[in-house]
Amino acid sequence: MPSDTFTVGLIQMSCSPDPDDNLRRAVEKVRQAAKQGAQIVCLPELFRAQYFCQREDTALFDLAEPIPGPTTETLATVARENKIVIIASIFERRARGLYHNTAAILDAEGNLQGIYRKMHIPDDPLYYEKYYFTPGDLGFKAFDTPHGRIGTLVCWDQWYPEGARMTALQGANILFYPTAIGWHPDEKAEFGEAQHDAWRTIQRSHAIANGVFVAAVNRVGHEFGNVCGNRATGKGLEFWGGSFLCDPFGRVIAEASHDKEEILIGQCDLRMLEDVRRNWPFLRDRRIDSYGGITQRFLD
Repeated sequence: MPSDTFTVGLIQMSCSPDPDDNLRRAVEKVRQAAKQGAQIVCLPELFRAQYFCQREDTALFDLAEPIPGPTTETLATVARENKIVIIASIFERRARGLYHNTAAILDAEGNLQGIYRKMHIPDDPLYYEKYYFTPGDLGFKAFDTPHGRIGTLVCWDQWYPEGARMTALQGANILFYPTAIGWHPDEKAEFGEAQHDAWRTIQRSHAIANGVFVAAVNRVGHEFGNVCGNRATGKGLEFWGGSFLCDPFGRVIAEASHDKEEILIGQCDLRMLEDVRRNWPFLRDRRIDSYGGITQRFLD
């Protein structure tokens, strides 16, 4: 039986133009998190490269790799040696010309427990993800670990209560959100504080509405999508870090800075889920007979 308590490690890291360097540094940070007691460790979205979706370039599809593949094989060794679960966000090459933004879950024996393919794909200035990623076709998923069931969604998914709800309804006790989100330099002064607050608030609301822990894992640093010497034009993106873990009451247990690499460690106590759900019985009181319209684009 899983223990009532477990410890998570969130790797807030910057990303260099060299994918191999990023993987090497990620491995070091995962090992450090394990030494600090982490039992489940999550890396940020697409951590092997700078955020390349700032431009549309067919050459960047060469960054993609199969799953299983080089990144999962490397991290599987780390998971097995340290007896930890690792969540790794990977640019998946599923077939020739078919790519996904995918989270791979490696269990404590180094086995590939499963994958989740990002369902919601944005297309905004400097976030041209629809060019690279096919929307996920596996649905929302939860995975069994020695520490109970977990769910993982990816970045843009974090704005959608439907994804959080569907994952929680499969028994996930904690939702992980590998993320790459930042400020446009020209917008930061006017909108930056409100944008960050909205991002933090929506994820805390998922924790409250579903009675689960939520872990958001962002990258940090100013990037121009520089990969192996090629970069996007313009002012780039300032990734705002701010990785955090919150409890089922929405209280922030641990939170990182906006401008530094950090290994965030936090403990989750599953007994709190029972207590919160008894006092705020949202799952009990859901009117599942009245939600048919949720599957429509808009109720005209």
